[in-house]
Amino acid sequence: MKAGFFLYKENKAKDVRLWKISRANQLKIQRRYGILKNMNVTQKGTRKMKIMAVDFGDSRTGIAICDRGELLASPVCVIEEKHFPTTVQKTAQQAQEQGAERIVVGHPLNMDGSKGPRAQLCEEFAQQLGELVSVPVVLWDERQTTVSAIGFLNETNTRGKKRKQVIDAVAATIILENYLNYRKNHSEEE
Repeated sequence: MKAGFFLYKENKAKDVRLWKISRANQLKIQRRYGILKNMNVTQKGTRKMKIMAVDFGDSRTGIAICDRGELLASPVCVIEEKHFPTTVQKTAQQAQEQGAERIVVGHPLNMDGSKGPRAQLCEEFAQQLGELVSVPVVLWDERQTTVSAIGFLNETNTRGKKRKQVIDAVAATIILENYLNYRKNHSEEE
């Protein structure tokens, strides 16, 4: 018997019959019953992709990435670089190495929603990064992510030099998780 997608159907006489299903009908069945194996589409139609998040900092920039199914956000690395153009280049290189299909850059707005000097610097970073990569670069509100990262590291009892090394990657992971939650809950807007 050839490999493929088959439907087993039981008729009134309890005979089991095997029906070969076309590729078009296979996709309909997979969507209807939530069987999304080897597909990059959710049930609502949003394309799933590998997304990279960036928490830009003056001396350390955190990088996180999610799996293609957009289920798990993981810290990747911290780029320790103070030179702005070099940081942009290294971030673009990480995006290429990780196979990112979209990049989310943390946008640190003030608590009242206004833009401060830090937010403007992140906008410039995102703009320059967008010129170096061929994937979309999106700014995402990152208010309170570093505070959340500190809280998480306190809970895991991460202190001293180890904390300093990972806090930006953890903040990038939180930015990415927030973005993924938004995509999950607002897929029709994408």
